[in-house]
Amino acid sequence: MALMRPKRLLTRQKLGNYSVRMLEDMDTLESKLAQLLERHQAMRAENLRLRQQMVAMENTNKLLTERLSEARERMETLFNKLPD
Repeated sequence: MALMRPKRLLTRQKLGNYSVRMLEDMDTLESKLAQLLERHQAMRAENLRLRQQMVAMENTNKLLTERLSEARERMETLFNKLPD
């Protein structure tokens, strides 16, 4: 998701007091800030996806643990019915 912003959106409109080097530095800083914001949004989206995946896996794990417990109980019942 690229942020489409015109150059110097974050800088002042009256550019007469700035040197060319300062304007270039501001453009570079603004570009880096835009990249940082894009990465932040991407990481937030990935974090949300991973959290949802983790919840789904926890639910699956809980279900499998319950099934294993039930199978263990059935095996113990069968074992106890065996003659000595």
